[in-house]
Amino acid sequence: MSVSYPRLAARTLRFTLGIPRNLTVSPDGRTVRFVRTPDGVTRTGRLWELDVESGAETLLVDPDALLDGDEELSPEERSRRERSRESAGGIVGYDVDDTGRWACFALSGRLWATHLGVCSTRALTDGSAAVIDPHLDPTGRRIAYASAGALRVVGVDGSGDTALVEPDGDHVTWGQADFLAAEEMDRYRGFWWSPDGTRLLVQRTDESPVQVWHVADPANPDREPVAQRYPAAGTPNPDVSLWLVGLDGGRTEVQWDRAAFEYLARVSWTRHGDPVVQVLSRDQRSSQVLTVDPATGATQVLRELGDDAWVELSSAPRLVDGGRLVTVEDLDGRRRVALDGAPIGPDDWQVRGLVDAFDDCVVVTASSEPTEVQVVRIGFDGSFTEVTSGQAVHGAVIGGGTTVVLRSTLDAVGTSVTVHREDVDPSVIRGVSEEPPFEPRVTLLRTGPHGLSTAVLFPRDHRPGSRRLPVLMDPYGGPHAQRVLASARMVLEPQWLADQGFGVVVADGRGTPGRDHAWERAILHDFAGVTLQDQVDALTAVAAEFPDDVDTSRVGITGWSYGGYLAALAVLQRPDVFHAAVAGAPVTEWRLYDTTYTERYLGDPAERPDVYDANSLLPLAPALERPLMLIHGLADDNVVAAHTLRLSSALLAAGRPHTVLPLSGVTHMTPQEEVAENLKLLQVDFLKQHLHLEPHGS
Repeated sequence: MSVSYPRLAARTLRFTLGIPRNLTVSPDGRTVRFVRTPDGVTRTGRLWELDVESGAETLLVDPDALLDGDEELSPEERSRRERSRESAGGIVGYDVDDTGRWACFALSGRLWATHLGVCSTRALTDGSAAVIDPHLDPTGRRIAYASAGALRVVGVDGSGDTALVEPDGDHVTWGQADFLAAEEMDRYRGFWWSPDGTRLLVQRTDESPVQVWHVADPANPDREPVAQRYPAAGTPNPDVSLWLVGLDGGRTEVQWDRAAFEYLARVSWTRHGDPVVQVLSRDQRSSQVLTVDPATGATQVLRELGDDAWVELSSAPRLVDGGRLVTVEDLDGRRRVALDGAPIGPDDWQVRGLVDAFDDCVVVTASSEPTEVQVVRIGFDGSFTEVTSGQAVHGAVIGGGTTVVLRSTLDAVGTSVTVHREDVDPSVIRGVSEEPPFEPRVTLLRTGPHGLSTAVLFPRDHRPGSRRLPVLMDPYGGPHAQRVLASARMVLEPQWLADQGFGVVVADGRGTPGRDHAWERAILHDFAGVTLQDQVDALTAVAAEFPDDVDTSRVGITGWSYGGYLAALAVLQRPDVFHAAVAGAPVTEWRLYDTTYTERYLGDPAERPDVYDANSLLPLAPALERPLMLIHGLADDNVVAAHTLRLSSALLAAGRPHTVLPLSGVTHMTPQEEVAENLKLLQVDFLKQHLHLEPHGS
């Protein structure tokens, strides 16, 4: 019996298993190391290396050969993976020292070290306390790791395992990124080695100021609710500080105005000078880039950043040759690279992130067309070179004169990984991902008065003009996530939805990445108005482009997380346009979402209660007149189930019928095959019923 697309997509983690990932290049550029699963359906990542000159691959570490039984994850590791949206297993991350002799990784709660010269791997801890996020010192002598709230150091040979700093309070941890840093600031590390391996910068987090919420498991009433400290908008954040810690356990606090800048946003420590940190104010409109004196912990301001809306965090500021400061910041209406505060490179590209910095240039990912991502080189003299080109999404890893380029296109679902080095023929790192059961057929458009990037998909057997199909809008629509890219994998699920009998429209509205400063900040204080209007504009434009193929009297909308908020908002506020909605894990009341994300865009709820009211779904409940299905994982610790339950209560109080689908034991992600499959089929049946299509057969 054939496997359904929703089940296959869940089984393959959306066809990403088997693609080489976590690539690193050795300092001499002769070896590329990477994680790859053995095939496209097994979730166990293995550590491999490629010899650049010969193109030969060698398996370095197979987790199945190291473990006696199944992999076991600690609650801390599960939380860490939830923050990074990591659903794979085995080796999901590793670290290599600057000498290229050693690699280390956490597996099943234990610390492991691999001598790369002889491919020998051994466990350095016994698993009695879970190991979190290990990192080698640059000289390859020691490994630091977080465990049981402490930061520990052990020799690469397993000797001298010592706690450098231990919890000094009931809710204190050392060496781990806090919830807000990982969930909303894309910072997953909590400690950083000095270049000479003699000391570390270590984050200390005290969560005692944060309010306690409880995440229960109603399907198992014998289990106690899990106490979770959750910093909801307008409530206290954790107390985060940064310390210089020596190998003898001596520590010195890094000094900055933490009352004015309470967020520790970015940290770097390169061989070109003292450590550099970026701190951010609570309202996120002011930021400082500081250099730290390693002897005293005193700081000096290198750069002041400010924005009337918010300072957008990008790659960590860092020092390069000569002690010059490289930052990625918003200047002249675009995100650009700055050298000692002066922008370099063209002003018509939007920089997405720093790949690497060198003595005379930086390599970044950037976009001149928002659906494409290129790798470009920007010289400190202002020169500009496109390393990649074409309608595609690119990434890169560089080391020792070797460049590894990752490329995804609309022509193929897979990702190609090509290794380039002077005087050596390019080699390809094999991908072993599953082939999807179909190829998407997508039309990319610019729609509406703001030129929204929009993908339109019809059933693969649809003949243009043969019938007018119900429309299904499938947005995310919020900041920090882009759906419309020149990558076939991004439109696989929309194509499957289209094949169920819909004309599917995916539109990236204002606030999504890839464009300029004004585009991103159009959503300030106005999620509801701006992002919903952009979906209406995209629908109107698609209807004008395909008048004989779409039926705007039958329009559904579906989405997850912010997309769930947008879907529910659509039927509540614009029933004249949208006729049915499926809202997965929606934020329904922004006062229940976290401080960093929510206050960045909507401000402080105590100062702007009208803004929060205008963007909440709860006051709109009496207006519901269209079919609405709400879906929520009861174990979700990001968008907690209270969001859906409160909206459901408000709808019930107003006498408005609706459907609620609770998912027992499911978090913000739904990686379980059976749940993912049946969930998608139930959503499609709901939309077909209310948009007057026949339900699925099997």
